[in-house]
Amino acid sequence: MDIGIVGLGRMGANMARRLARKGVRVAAHDVSPVARSAVEHERGITAHPELKNVIAALPAPRVVWVMLPAGEVTERALEQLALLLAKGDVLVDGGNALYKDSQRRARWLAERDIGFVDAGVSGGVWGLDNGYALMLGGAKEAFTRVEPFARLLAPAPDHGWTHCGPAGSGHYVKMIHNGIEYGMMQAYAEGLSVLKAKSEFGLDLAAITEMWRHGSVVRSWLLDLLAQAFSKDPGLDGIRGYVEDSGEGRWTVQTALEQNVPAPIITLALEMRIASRQEVSFSSKVQAALRNEFGGHAVKKG
Repeated sequence: MDIGIVGLGRMGANMARRLARKGVRVAAHDVSPVARSAVEHERGITAHPELKNVIAALPAPRVVWVMLPAGEVTERALEQLALLLAKGDVLVDGGNALYKDSQRRARWLAERDIGFVDAGVSGGVWGLDNGYALMLGGAKEAFTRVEPFARLLAPAPDHGWTHCGPAGSGHYVKMIHNGIEYGMMQAYAEGLSVLKAKSEFGLDLAAITEMWRHGSVVRSWLLDLLAQAFSKDPGLDGIRGYVEDSGEGRWTVQTALEQNVPAPIITLALEMRIASRQEVSFSSKVQAALRNEFGGHAVKKG
């Protein structure tokens, strides 16, 4: 099998590696020479300096998977690829795009007889070894072309991926997934802050989070990562409590309002991330540490 991967950041490069290690021939592209050089020695991956080289390297009908930041960067890349691709090819947008943009893009690509799949991807920097959770939207014909690659990228061929529905549904499900993540992270952050505040007990947060991982009803992968963060830095002294948001939480809140669905926990979690940029708090340090552990997101040093 052959696939094109456009965008070799933390996620895109590791997805290319995972596919290549499973026997897929990968034609890859990134505007950064450094990003291209990071994968050029990987068996099964050929990094190209231009998009046109990627298309030329792929046998028709082609599948090209784009892993770029949401917004103008992705918009420009899809427009360029639409001019290079042919009838029957399929474009996959695996970035965190707003689902309404994915619906619009599916329509204008359909006018060119190019298939489109919007792919919500979760797994962060751990996906190379553990696999990626994939939430896929698009017409059945386009999804069928992408399914063999989803089976290889997922934790297992028979689970960890699903066809959510028509174009836009994959990014919609991923948006809500990330909104839920905001709420879970905020709950952990608040609970750990209350534990830390009880200074008379001298609580060992590293030991407590590690203990919670075994048998507790609050155990989760996020808790695993939190315990790991505390084992590295028990007081999170090396992290500034500054928490970014990459868009999905805001979109979730906006969509909930549009649909008259109350989402107070996710809304407050988003507001707490915004508040973190104005004052230092231990709660914010916990969230910053978690984002670094699961996604490799940069932290601001304390």
